[in-house]
Formats: sequence, C-alpha cells, structure tokens
Amino acid sequence: MLRAVAWTIAFLLGVAVSVLPANAAVANSAANSTAGTTHIASTASADATNALEPALMEQVKGLALARPAEAAAARIEVVVGQLDPRLHLAPCERIEPYVPLNTRLWGKSRIGLRCARGPVAWNVYLPVTVKAWGRALVLPAGAAAGTTLAEADLAEAEVDIAEEPSPVVADVRLVAGRVLAQSVRPGQALRQSHVKARQWFGAGDTVKIVALGEGFSLEGSGQAISNGIEGQTARVRTENGNVVSGTPSGERRMEFTP
Repeated sequence: MLRAVAWTIAFLLGVAVSVLPANAAVANSAANSTAGTTHIASTASADATNALEPALMEQVKGLALARPAEAAAARIEVVVGQLDPRLHLAPCERIEPYVPLNTRLWGKSRIGLRCARGPVAWNVYLPVTVKAWGRALVLPAGAAAGTTLAEADLAEAEVDIAEEPSPVVADVRLVAGRVLAQSVRPGQALRQSHVKARQWFGAGDTVKIVALGEGFSLEGSGQAISNGIEGQTARVRTENGNVVSGTPSGERRMEFTP
C-alpha cells in the first residue's frame, strides 16, 4: 500500500519518487486479510488518488505561490519513509492517505494514513521528504563564521532547495563582500540566513528619506534614531521634528509609504 501511496504522490505532483522499503506492519496487514480484502487493497491506488488529490493539489498550488522563483523550475523528488516498526496495525479493507491540517509538503513532512474500512479504526503518519533540486551558489571549500565572501570562493551547483527554510542565493552579486553569520559546510547551499544583514546607516547618521506612493516619490532628509539594518524597520527624525519609520534600502537611505 505504501508503494501505491508513493506512486499516487508522484502522479499528482508530476515528480520522480524514490521509495524506501514498505513497513512490515502494513505488509502483514494485507497478508493477514481475507481474499476479498486483499483484492480491495490491490485496487486501492484509485481510491487513494481520489482521496488525496484535492488536498495535495491545494498544497501544490500553495507551494507554487510561496516558493522563490528559482524553486519554481526545480526538479522535484519525493522520498517516502517508513512507519514505526513497533506499530501493529489491524487488517484493513481500505486505507486512505490524506494531508494533515497545516502540513506543508516541502522538505521533511508527513502524510496521514487511516483505515476507512476495517474491524479497527486506526490512523498513522508516514514520513515523506520533498526535495527540490535546482541551481544555487555553494562554497566548495566551506567557510567559518565571520568570513568575508569573495566571488572566487563561490561556485554554482545543483542543491536541494527545500532542505532548509531560508531561500538559497543564486546571484553572486548579492553576497560578494558580505560576512558569513554562521559556518557553511563544503558544498552546502548558500542561503540568505547564512550571511549577516547589511547595516546601511547607524544611529545619528544623516539619512535620505524617500516617501513612495502611487504615482509619486518625495525625498527629504533626517537624522537616524536607530541603526538601519537590512530587513528591519528603522526610525528617522525629519528636519521638522517628525519621526517616521521605514525600510533601509541603501547606503544612508530609507524608504517608507506615507
């Protein structure tokens, strides 16, 4: 049945699937069933497809919207794991796979299996790993935290984009000259969380303030009250004494929407 579930996932996602050995508990469940039960289990793939398709397709649509652009064209692979070998499941005439609530099919995840027709109702979770193979930057030799990255240190390679939640970096211009916030293993995909955020200005600096609106752009200046860290909100006091909050966007520059 687990193999049928794996191929169901593969069909719905349109992906290649590596299938690990099925759990003995499920195999024993089918083996100990009656002839009629075995026949139903052998045709369960169609039932599984019908049961799993709506939830999976919603997940796939969500992933397409949430993934960064480089992940959208990635080669997807689903690796199906094994159930806990200590499980002893009762025979079941129809096993239904489903996606648990709030589960994201990306990286390490899981799907549910429940007995929809049998003497004992049971529900278990099957681990799955969704991999997305795509091009990104790596450090072939690795590097320690605090290292300033140079273009010569970086290379492009195929990596599993879904292995970690932070987006991968594909453009060397975005990280050359940046400092590593943590150590990176040789060949590990370089991710946005691996490099320290840039500080565009410090508290007390004179900062250009850019007000952006629909169809207009206004510029002024002021004195920074807080440090201007990339990705964080900063505060600047304008020349007339007002305090505005915005997003640091460049060297001594902050943008905000009125």
